[in-house]
Amino acid sequence: MFGQTLKKKIAFVASQGTNASAAITSLVKVYGTVEPADADVIVALGGDGFMLEAIHRNMAHGIPIYGMNLGTVGFLLNEFEEDHLLERLDQAETETLRPLHMLVTTDSGMKQDAYGFNEVSLLRQTRQAAHLQVSIDGKVRIERLICDGCLVATPAGSTAYNLSAHGPILPIGSGVLALTPISAFRPRRWQGAVLKQSAHIHLSVLDHYKRPVSAVADAHEIRNVTEIDIVVDPEKEVTLLFDPNHNLEERILNEQFIP
Repeated sequence: MFGQTLKKKIAFVASQGTNASAAITSLVKVYGTVEPADADVIVALGGDGFMLEAIHRNMAHGIPIYGMNLGTVGFLLNEFEEDHLLERLDQAETETLRPLHMLVTTDSGMKQDAYGFNEVSLLRQTRQAAHLQVSIDGKVRIERLICDGCLVATPAGSTAYNLSAHGPILPIGSGVLALTPISAFRPRRWQGAVLKQSAHIHLSVLDHYKRPVSAVADAHEIRNVTEIDIVVDPEKEVTLLFDPNHNLEERILNEQFIP
């Protein structure tokens, strides 16, 4: 559990949605608020997109984040309730997530990097299919993958875009990643791979001037990519807090039994 003291410095952050704006005003009146850098816990109000934004924005602070859903799906968040917040924080269970780090080279030779807690994706930019070469730990595994794109998903992100692309759901703590093609045309029967979390994934964009590709880590996009290296960064992490009756591990397990 997160802690047993009821006195906590809380930093409330919220999306710009109407519901979230109203909620943060009400919660601050009851519990007060401090700046994220000075807080013991950050409470994020919004949907999954805003939760990822809050994670990226506050990752350097090393402060646990407890999300309350005022969006649609709310997979990374708890149910919204104004009352009993301190008690819920005391009883919350922790889940540590480590991000994917992508290092990208563009067609101008520039190198850029970004982090993704859900997934890193390569996506075609035009009507023409992307042509990708796939290497794992320095060994070429697919010489030419013809597709709309390809993504690497963490367990936390495996039920999001990865699942929509028919990738596998990965249990939290499994120590693996999903490498999933998006609308693969050749090889037709390749449905992806499950890789060790320590894997070094290298994707090269073939014919990149004719078939431009963008790279996306969560919401950060880099266009006109020629190659990308993807690894889990063991030095960076974020702690999320979940109500005991609906923690992240349970949510991911439930996704495998939804009819």
